[in-house]
Amino acid sequence: MTELSSAVHRDSEILNGTVVFRGTRVPVRILFEFLATGDSLDKFLDAYPSVSREQAAAVLEAAGDLLVGGARNP
Repeated sequence: MTELSSAVHRDSEILNGTVVFRGTRVPVRILFEFLATGDSLDKFLDAYPSVSREQAAAVLEAAGDLLVGGARNP
C-alpha cells in the first residue's frame, strides 16, 4: 500500500494547485468522476497509464478512511 503523501501532490504551479497524482498532471478528481459514472478502476488506469494502481488505491483508501471515520465519530 502506498502512503497518500507519496501518491498525490499539490503545487500552485501545476494546474493551479489542483491535487494531482504525484509525478503526473492527472487530477485526483478524475478518478472519482470515472467511478461515479460507473467506470471501473481498470478503465481509469487504462485511460491514465501514468497513474499507478497503488496510487489510486491509496487515494481510495484515504477517502474511505475519512468517510468511515467521520461516520463513527460525528
